[in-house]
Amino acid sequence: MIDKTREVALKTLYKIDKEETYSNLALDEMIKQNKNNLDSRDIGLISEIVYGTVSWKLTIDEIIKKYSSIKMKKISPWILNILRMGIYQIIFLDKIPKAAAVNESVNLAKRYGHKGSSNFVNAVLRKVDKKDMKEFNKIENNIERISKTTSTPEWIVEELLKEKNEKETEEICKSFNIKPKTSIRINRLKTTKNELKEKLKEKKINCQDGRLNDFITIDGLKDIENLDLFKDGYFTVQDESAGMASIVLNPLENEIVLDACSAPGGKTTHLAEIMNNKGKIIAWDIYNHRLNLIKQNYKRLGINIIETYLNDATIYKEEYFEKFDKILLDVLCLGIGVIRRKPDIKWQRQKENINEITKIQMQILETCSKYLKKGGELVYSTCSIFKEENQNIIEKFLNENKEFEISEYKDNKDQDELNNYLVDEKYIKIYPNETNDGFFICKLHRKN
Repeated sequence: MIDKTREVALKTLYKIDKEETYSNLALDEMIKQNKNNLDSRDIGLISEIVYGTVSWKLTIDEIIKKYSSIKMKKISPWILNILRMGIYQIIFLDKIPKAAAVNESVNLAKRYGHKGSSNFVNAVLRKVDKKDMKEFNKIENNIERISKTTSTPEWIVEELLKEKNEKETEEICKSFNIKPKTSIRINRLKTTKNELKEKLKEKKINCQDGRLNDFITIDGLKDIENLDLFKDGYFTVQDESAGMASIVLNPLENEIVLDACSAPGGKTTHLAEIMNNKGKIIAWDIYNHRLNLIKQNYKRLGINIIETYLNDATIYKEEYFEKFDKILLDVLCLGIGVIRRKPDIKWQRQKENINEITKIQMQILETCSKYLKKGGELVYSTCSIFKEENQNIIEKFLNENKEFEISEYKDNKDQDELNNYLVDEKYIKIYPNETNDGFFICKLHRKN
């Protein structure tokens, strides 16, 4: 008999490969389709298998190559994903006996392949052992060793080594596979930190203070969007590194603010909360369905100062010239800093994407900087950690736009925490680790 949880996990992995969609989107869809047959433990195991298999795909595929008599390209997508799932369970999930992982994989292969497929899966998985991981540590080439022991593409390792030493690079790559805790931002318009913590504890939800004043971390909560506290707008799910961008911009009540790359609205609504819902925020995106996400978010949170518009931030429009007191540019990026949340980024991005994306980033900064009033401030941020997307963009912009300068980072309620990541008083750079997403933030001032 087929195990339902593993079958849903398999279908999710197949969907991710076939449609090149993100794991979280494919997983949400598959769980919704099967929600009547799954309990919270089932959903937990499915999520574990899907995210783990996607995260460790490079390393797992090396193990398949070691034991498979068939070349990878000739293995059917269904059978390949059954093998990947099986190996992930054998190598990384101590709570699942190897025999169970093998037997369930063989049962799936019988349904999604043929007799030969099930025999093939059985033969490969019975050879797999936890010791296979230790073999990768013997690789002499450091780039290849880091790549295979952490399941990180070599080009990402090479890029990181431009700025970090070997040990630091390895630690960053290891962090890509650490399951992040859930961080939530308190909606100060509706509650306080202590009140929200009490409400969470009443629901038996473990929570702790975050590093930033308005943040809490919570443990072990599944299906968070169905929690009544979420539906009633008491909090927003947001990583603290991402929250720093709005905190650094620090808009004041009654200012006119632009969030030029705003969807799905986490930072936009944070800006509104910092402004105590007083003033005006213009939020742009290039897709209507993403603007709808912003609207859903600000309505849930009880915010009414946000106006959404369909607009391409790379195209200059005279009507916005020197219109805004503050501007947030959380630009499109490679997303290397959030791989632990979106492991697919490792497989969907390529080195050549760097040049393509930096052109767009520079175009957005050049265009939107013209919309800032004299004396105003602009924050440029990415959830990436490569110099090309961050420091290099800022340095080039400042060389070509002498009316701008690096702004001071001071007088902020979270100043002590920000100081931990401040580099040369110029920008904030957070490298991913077991507690942080990676992020880059730079605040610019337009001279009077």
